[in-house]
Amino acid sequence: MTARPPAVAEQPPRTGAERRARLATARLYFCTPRQRCPDGVDLVQLRRKGLEWREEVEELTILAALARARNALVSANDRADVAAFTDVDILHVGQDDLPPRLARRIVGPDVLIGLSSHDERQLEAAAADPDVDYFCVGPVWATPTKAGRPAVGLDLLRRAVEIAPPFHPDAKPWFVTGGVAPETLDDVLGTGARRVVVVRALTEADDPDAVGRELAARLAAA
Repeated sequence: MTARPPAVAEQPPRTGAERRARLATARLYFCTPRQRCPDGVDLVQLRRKGLEWREEVEELTILAALARARNALVSANDRADVAAFTDVDILHVGQDDLPPRLARRIVGPDVLIGLSSHDERQLEAAAADPDVDYFCVGPVWATPTKAGRPAVGLDLLRRAVEIAPPFHPDAKPWFVTGGVAPETLDDVLGTGARRVVVVRALTEADDPDAVGRELAARLAAA
């Protein structure tokens, strides 16, 4: 019989206040199908569809150990049941997933909830929702990681900056997603946005640590 790996819950838990304090300083969010947390990353999400519950818990256990060694927050994608019965820091949901108000009843007050948004109405609702701790805006550019979803363009980022000015003490954190890479980062920063989600720029990099450090440094300097 294969030995069962240690559960994520055996790791020292973090309070909601500690998690929100870490989120407040975060700039670089990495989504990955593998157990990897490059240098410079503040949040890391396991995004791998089709895993059974046990498989996803085991994958998150490994990822959590890597991420917490770098003081990064760890996110489960879509699955409130996984987030509730492990010690991940975040549950991220989409517009067609379990609504945040219902997810909150499952995961409790200490797990952060993130929400994807794709238009002005959705981002305004996310910014105002008391159960949403952060939101994402995008995809700015078409991307194979969100096949079939139209690009929202840079103007929506400018609107998000108006609604929730980055790093304003009274504004909710939000992240730009969809096609963010070293070569597109200046366009993103030019809108006033200051937090980003990165996928392929790190998963496909020859040296993910170097790319992570570069992105983190440019975000910090903006």
